[in-house]
Amino acid sequence: MANALKESNFMARTKPVAALLAVSALTVGCAELQPDVLARKNSSIYSVHQPVVQRTDYVLDVASTGNGIPSPEGERLRAWFESLQLGYGDRISIDPGSTYSDPAARADVARVAADYGLLLNDGAPITAGPIQPGAVRVIVSRMDASVPGCPDWSNARLSGGAVTTETNYGCATNSNLAAMIADPNDLVLGQAGASVSNSDTATKAIKTYREKAPTGAGGLQSAKPGG
Repeated sequence: MANALKESNFMARTKPVAALLAVSALTVGCAELQPDVLARKNSSIYSVHQPVVQRTDYVLDVASTGNGIPSPEGERLRAWFESLQLGYGDRISIDPGSTYSDPAARADVARVAADYGLLLNDGAPITAGPIQPGAVRVIVSRMDASVPGCPDWSNARLSGGAVTTETNYGCATNSNLAAMIADPNDLVLGQAGASVSNSDTATKAIKTYREKAPTGAGGLQSAKPGG
């Protein structure tokens, strides 16, 4: 009986230690999933350095009369859009605040945004600071894509070493993709395809190619020396 009690007490004391070891092993496992470690121990054919999309929100509060935005405020809004160099890929939304709403003000903002070929989004992201009564907040959300950690020559694969993919593998392709994509949002969600297809649009390029006269149809042009 005494031996049984001693064994029971020993097991009770060792169980927390075993649990602690299990937690430590889990923590070490998580540490090995860091990108810099993965880049040095990448045994796959995929690049560890992938494009990362970040969003920046720009806000401007404009005064409203309750029946739209006054003309001076509309010009201030347009000047703000110009300073941001508003363009394709930017998202514009309106936050009327919790106690004030002016549908006419939204229409006025939409009219200015339309001059830049953009539409207003439904809903609005959460921004810092309260919105004063008699004002609406215009929010421009801009996405930026980049590839952190590139270029990465920290562990170029050497002959005779472990079979791993070089740390810089994929940096050029992914960095070019992040720099050239027109709308970084497409890297996150992509774009939904049309539910129906338009045959006229599908055949427009072929029709243009067939109907355009060949470039040499007019013959060669003569030119005088020195003319």
